[in-house]
Amino acid sequence: MPTFLFNEIIFGPVKSRRLGVSLGINLLPVNGKVCSFDCLYCECGLNKDNKGGTFPRREEVKEALERKLRQMKEEGLTPDVITFAGNGEPTLHPSFSQLIDDTLALRDTWFPSAKVCVLSNATQLHKPEVVEALRRVDQPILKLDSAFDETIRLMDRPVSSQYSVATLTEQLKAFGKNLVIQTMFTRGAHDGLFFDNTTPIEVQSWIDLMKEIHPASIMIYTLDRDTPEKSLVKIPLPELKRIAALIKTQTDIPVSISG
Repeated sequence: MPTFLFNEIIFGPVKSRRLGVSLGINLLPVNGKVCSFDCLYCECGLNKDNKGGTFPRREEVKEALERKLRQMKEEGLTPDVITFAGNGEPTLHPSFSQLIDDTLALRDTWFPSAKVCVLSNATQLHKPEVVEALRRVDQPILKLDSAFDETIRLMDRPVSSQYSVATLTEQLKAFGKNLVIQTMFTRGAHDGLFFDNTTPIEVQSWIDLMKEIHPASIMIYTLDRDTPEKSLVKIPLPELKRIAALIKTQTDIPVSISG
């Protein structure tokens, strides 16, 4: 199971396929994974294999970020983005809203041109304080991998039995103008159950949801790192381009591809 955990609060900067030069913030434990999904493609592994740890304190995150930004300024390095990612779902941190405010203030002080992004699985949109915090960042990048609950349960494996695409769709429709939808395309099997979110009915139903939600932009991508489930397939770039072409034909939503 060759996956990995981020062992620091601040990591990088790294070259991101989707975001450019990205300085990462890990709000999750540095010695374990905490997530409301248990995706078969997660680079941090499955929840059961990486249990644990405690959330870093707000003060620790703020101090570590300011230290790193100061260092980058001294070294003449400029991030394109400051990205909340790491070992699980960042919006689960109990001080997530306050940490967004801290980060925006530090960004404005050290690198005003950098964007602040959050990579989220969108499972905490029932919390008003999370929604408002996500609205304050430049790029709230929220996940929606399928229009079908069954596919989500096979592929993303939400921890809560209450997860519903219909509910999430309404939350995303109400989110606001700077919403970015991120979708992983792959296929494979786990415990004898097969899934494929690239089939015609999957793709068309997902595009129909995009028409309803109408995000500011869409990011589609496929596997790039080791995954805990070895049967998963990296979707060829021509197939991703075909999906992107369908989006462009049927909507006016900008779409980017990471193959």
